[in-house]
Order: sequence, then C-alpha cells, then structure tokens
Amino acid sequence: MFESVFQSVLSFAQTGTFDLPWWGLVLVTLGCTHITIAAVTIFLHRAQAHRALDLHPIVSHFFRAWLWLTTGMVTKEWVAIHRKHHAKCETVDDPHSPVVHGHWNVLRFGVDMYRKEAKNAETMQRYGYGTPDDWMERNVYARYTWQGMAVSLFIYVALFGVLGLSMWCIQLIWIPVTAAGIINGTGHHAGYRNYQTEDASTNIVPIGIIIGGEELHNNHHAFGAAANFAHRWYEFDIGWMYIRAMQAVGLAKVRKMAPKLKLRETAASEAESHQTLDAIIAHRYRVMQEYAGVVKRTAKAEFESLKARAERGEIHLPDLRQALKDFRADASTLADAQRARLATLFAHSESLKKLYQMKQDLAALWGRSTESKEQLIARWKEWRANAERSNIAPLQAFSTRLARFA
Repeated sequence: MFESVFQSVLSFAQTGTFDLPWWGLVLVTLGCTHITIAAVTIFLHRAQAHRALDLHPIVSHFFRAWLWLTTGMVTKEWVAIHRKHHAKCETVDDPHSPVVHGHWNVLRFGVDMYRKEAKNAETMQRYGYGTPDDWMERNVYARYTWQGMAVSLFIYVALFGVLGLSMWCIQLIWIPVTAAGIINGTGHHAGYRNYQTEDASTNIVPIGIIIGGEELHNNHHAFGAAANFAHRWYEFDIGWMYIRAMQAVGLAKVRKMAPKLKLRETAASEAESHQTLDAIIAHRYRVMQEYAGVVKRTAKAEFESLKARAERGEIHLPDLRQALKDFRADASTLADAQRARLATLFAHSESLKKLYQMKQDLAALWGRSTESKEQLIARWKEWRANAERSNIAPLQAFSTRLARFA
C-alpha cells in the first residue's frame, strides 16, 4: 500500500495536474511568457512610464499581479529607471546604455545594471512619481518581491510536474534576456532607423511580436509619449493591437499617439506657412533622417569628383568615409581633429559645405526656443530660399517636399 501511494505521488510530481504532450508544454510556456511581455510593454512601459494610455483598474491589477508572480519587478523601480534612461540617454548617467557600457556588457549584465540603479534613492524619488501606491503595492508587491516568484514556481510544478520547473525557469529569464538584454542592448546598437534621434536607438526588426512591439525602439525614442510604436506601413506592433482591442471594449483609453505625416499636393501658401513649420518641428527626427539621404546622394557624386582630383594630385583629401561620419555627427560634439577634417573637405567642395551649413540652419528651426513663431517662420522661408538657390538638385527636391508638410 505504501508503495502504491508513493508511486501515485511520484507520478503526480512528474506529470502534475495536466498531462500535456511536449508541444502543449511549449505552447503554454510561450503563452505565459507572451503575457509577461504584454504586461511590461502595455502596463509598465506605455501606461506607467510614459502615460500614453489609461488602463481599466481590472487590467492594471491583473498586470501587476502577473508581473509580481513572473518577474518580481516593482512598478516604481522599473518606471523610474526607464524614465531616467530617456532623460540621460547615451550618457554616463544612463542606467544601461550600450554606447557607454558596451553592447555585450548590456546583454550579459543588464539585470545587474537594473538592480544597481533600483537601489539609487535619488533615481526613485526623481523619476518614480505617479506609480501605484495602494495597500497591495506597499504590503505585497514591493515588499515581498521574490515570494511572488516562489508562488509561481509552486503553481508551475503543481500544474505540470517536474517539467513545470523548466517552464518556470524560462519564464523567469524571459524579461532579463529580452528587455534588459535585447531591447536595452541591441535596441541601441544594431538595426534600422526611421528617425535621426539624438540617441543611438534602432528598430531591431519591423515586425514587433516576440517582444510585444518593443522591437520598434527607434520609433519609440522619436515619439516617447506615444502609445503606438509602428510608424511605417510594413511595421507591426502587436502591443498596439492589444491596446486597440482593449480600447474597443472600454478597458483602455489612449491618451497620446505619434503624429502622422500629411503632405499637401502643392507647396504651402503664405497663409499655411505656420502649419508647415509646426509639421516640420513635430516630425524633426524624420526630417533629419531624410536630410541624411540628401547628403548621401549629393556626397556620392561629389566624392567621385574629389577622388578623381586627388588621384591627379590636384588636392589632398582627408579620409572621406570618416569625414562623412563627422558630417552626420552633432556639430556641438565634434573634436578639433574632426573639425579640421571637415574644414579640409569643405575647402574642396562648396556643395558639401553648403549642405553642412543648411543642416545646422534647419536644426535651428526647432532649437531656438526663445524666438517667436513669426521669427521662426521667417527663418524657414529664408532656409527654403537658400535651398532653391543652391543648385544642388537633391536639396532643392527636399526643400519642395518640406514645403508640402501639413
């Protein structure tokens, strides 16, 4: 009899309440980790850190409980660290910048960087405002962090037996690998960019499913307060799809979205100049990204001419590839050697010199916060007139396109 009871207990420990095939266990694991990702991107990131949407209390409490069980993360800590990341992006004060700490180090030690910053009382006080502070948060979620994960371990083993331990481990490492590692690391290291933001953020892939839409990281940094991350027709943000579904049944309310670029059929009239200026400023990161294309098209032909002159011994050129990087960099951050390299390049190319100056003048449209709207409109008109007189075809075409912004 004792042997029969022992065998029954052993069989239950091996299989748990649900005796699923291997593929069933895989599906359950993926489903649970996906809920965790949704909780991070919808609740912690978009709703709490950026206030881009409001969630129904039932949804918020579900996400908080789920994150307590599966990650042990405290809402205030996550929000404060993320807000500081945006405020101090790519500087020594950024909690997890691969530009500062190295891509590989963020991938490996992203969790350690998070834990270290979570102990910074100044960060919590300055950036952790507006997060939940009810009885459950103070007495359960923030107080007993590892106990929630222990409860989920018991649940996994009770439901799926010994294999539940593996499922629990995968759940436990899912956020450290995807969020602390891939998003904070690769999302500032490799990928493509729709917007020329001041930071190094990238879109890892255009289809945001595995990490809930967080793959579109450059889009997010361009419009940090927006609830939607997909900005191009070929991009997909599954987190936004969930938000729209919840909105349809009254469980969510979107507060902020990324502005959509609208183009007039023809250039703006005199009366519409203020609308065009507003649109240029609102889409400034996209404007500078498109301007980089103007530079690239102009530089390609110009470099061919310069190389031919250098081969004939007529001029001495700097490293053209490095000079182009200096061209794209923020002028205020250039070192003396970089400025000297650009000066040498500009001495032999009026077109590139003109493009460089026009880039600085264009950025000044949204950098001069003390000037009136009328003064900025006058600067915009002057910029466009200079572009039209430049005899640089790509710049002239770009100027005409900007004049159609609405």
